[in-house]
Amino acid sequence: MLISTALVTAAVFIGALCARSPLLVVAAPSVWAFAAGIVVALGTTAADMGVVSLVTLVVFSAQPMTPGQAALSGLLAMGGGLLQTLLSLTLWPVQRYEPERRALGALYLELSRAAVDTAASTEAPPSSAQITQAQVALSAPGGHSVEVERFRLLLSQAERIRLSLLTLTRLATRIGREPDTQRESEILGQAFAISSLLLNSVGALLLGSEPENEAPRCLSELGALAERLRAIGSTRAGPVKALGVDARSQLDALAGQLRSVADLAASTLPEGMAVFDQREARRPWRLRLSGTIAILRANLTLKSAAFRHAVRLAVSVAIGSGLAQAFAWRRPYWAPMTIAIVLKPDFTATFARGVLRLAGTFLGLLLATGLFHMLTPPPWAQVALIAALAFVMRWIGPANYGILVTSVTAMVVLMIAATGVPPGEVIAARGLDTLAGGAIALLAYAAWPTWEKTQVSEGMAQLLDAYRDYFRAIRDSHRQGKAAAGELDRTRLAGRLARSNLEASIDRLGAEPGVSAERMTLLSAMLASSHRLAHAMMALEAALYVSYPVPSRDTFQTMANHVELTLYSLAAALRGSRLRKEELPDLREDHHALVGTGDSLTERFALVNVETDRITNSLNTLSEEVLRWLGNP
Repeated sequence: MLISTALVTAAVFIGALCARSPLLVVAAPSVWAFAAGIVVALGTTAADMGVVSLVTLVVFSAQPMTPGQAALSGLLAMGGGLLQTLLSLTLWPVQRYEPERRALGALYLELSRAAVDTAASTEAPPSSAQITQAQVALSAPGGHSVEVERFRLLLSQAERIRLSLLTLTRLATRIGREPDTQRESEILGQAFAISSLLLNSVGALLLGSEPENEAPRCLSELGALAERLRAIGSTRAGPVKALGVDARSQLDALAGQLRSVADLAASTLPEGMAVFDQREARRPWRLRLSGTIAILRANLTLKSAAFRHAVRLAVSVAIGSGLAQAFAWRRPYWAPMTIAIVLKPDFTATFARGVLRLAGTFLGLLLATGLFHMLTPPPWAQVALIAALAFVMRWIGPANYGILVTSVTAMVVLMIAATGVPPGEVIAARGLDTLAGGAIALLAYAAWPTWEKTQVSEGMAQLLDAYRDYFRAIRDSHRQGKAAAGELDRTRLAGRLARSNLEASIDRLGAEPGVSAERMTLLSAMLASSHRLAHAMMALEAALYVSYPVPSRDTFQTMANHVELTLYSLAAALRGSRLRKEELPDLREDHHALVGTGDSLTERFALVNVETDRITNSLNTLSEEVLRWLGNP
């Protein structure tokens, strides 16, 4: 809100000064419109701030003022923004995302109970209701903030843990039926108990309590149990050996999932978020996942959907402002203001808002006309009508854009008429300018549209290709012992561009008709997994700068090759190639081999071990999600 206040203050001051020059009246809103368009790459909040500040600049560019008057108007705008900020802080929730954290906490507590209940059952863990509740709770937060992505990842990992527990339970049951398998059964029983303890700790943490941190001990014990299974399996033969190998593989996967949720859960609490933010702030800006400058820099190309929207918006606002000046329209700011409000990055929202804005404006004008010419309301009644329209605007407006526009239009006419301007004048000018601005916005998008239904799979494939190139550059740098700065910067920038394009594509897809909530939820989960993958890769790059160079391990090169192969295979599948889960490399086994080599006390080896574990978990999760998206579970 402070940033919004600063932007609106600047827009008021600059707009009022530019109003004194016919050239600047067109040029300033166009430049501002480009900036407002490009910031859609930063998310919906930034996009909203861009539109609000652009509309403010357009309105005040029709109000010529002296520098002193412009400064005073800017200060008044700042005072209003600070007052709203103060009121918002007064009502600020004690703990953000409380419903989401509560739903996920209940889910993990249920998984904790399921882990021990299913030790002797072949049925799925009884946590379906909790998963559904968590999905409903997580359908509310929008955007792609780090906080929201953590919750989506926790839900995705919970579903994977549920399946891992089910699979491990079935394997335990089958092993128990074989003769002389008491040791395996005992190990698996201990694994279920330890998993239950760790899941309970995660659930309690999400619900706001401060349990003892059981994660390090539990994860260490799970690793030891997996090694015991491996040792016993080397002495077995036949079906028991095969079952033991599967059980050990599932136990490794479960440990990786639990390691991931323990890390994520700690980061969802306010103190965990603060630690994460501090850690991010210590990194160079180019290695931050959500770095504003890096994202904007990556989108300065026509390949970017945000850049194309910025160009489209800037040109349209320039045309609207130019026409208003050329024909000396009575209220010239309404046409470019309508363009700024109607023109969106996606086809559906632009045309839906365009039609609703035109219809709502004319309905509002008819309403205002009727009120003045039929009722001739006295001043006190005008004030009451303005209050009633403001109430309707805030009450029903967010749910229906047409009602919002109708209310705003009638309210603006009443407010301007209250200053002594004849209503007929206002109504005619508003109608003409809105019609012109809406038509320009619709024609601009019709001339350069973007359709998403056929592009989102390709967008995800391009993201995976970009991440594969980036990871290859990281792998080569580790092998050479030093960072190849130019190649790392180039591939990282390409990854940011692909990611912001995909985020924008998913946001636009959600506005198009015929897209189910289940598909959108799955897409959001895929995006969250890809974000965690990117964060781990950037941390792996950061290890090049903060640790002493050591020769790369052969096991790292093997795993890196398999990471590349997985990314390539998933991208190819998204483009139409057939892919089955069993055809993908076993990254968990690769990571186990990696951890078993090299001195774990060597700083670079330790960093690589940690980040490749996160890469393994996020890429395995992403693989399952992509296969579900393609209908190949």
